[in-house]
Amino acid sequence: MVTVAVTALTGCVTVQRSPASGTAPVPSRHDAPRPDGKAKPQIVQAPAREALEHIGPSRKPAPSAGTPRRAAPPPPAAAPAIPPRRPHPAPHPEPRRPEPHVAVPPAVPDVPQNPDVCALGRKYGGWQTDSPEATICRRAYGP
Repeated sequence: MVTVAVTALTGCVTVQRSPASGTAPVPSRHDAPRPDGKAKPQIVQAPAREALEHIGPSRKPAPSAGTPRRAAPPPPAAAPAIPPRRPHPAPHPEPRRPEPHVAVPPAVPDVPQNPDVCALGRKYGGWQTDSPEATICRRAYGP
């Protein structure tokens, strides 16, 4: 197993010769597929911090506890006097709106405490005196 790993590593490592003195180095192009299956080099995005450093000026680090702080700048010389403003006129009061008249509905009559359910069934349901509905109602609610 170790020999397989060593063989694989030595196959992946390449060393370029230094160019002869006096000649400019020419970058070589490798169009042959690489062992990992990729034919062209992949573009890698730089880390965010490095990208930000290339774009704008670097920020100054926050002062540490050992760094003495500067005293507040002295107050500016006497500021020019601002002319007094004219007072605004008092706002007009909102006109009073009349209160809407709300009619109170009449009170609902009290519901009977013991409604005769069986009488309702006989009157509006058309039950006969000896019908099964009337018999069940008498047994449940009384005569």
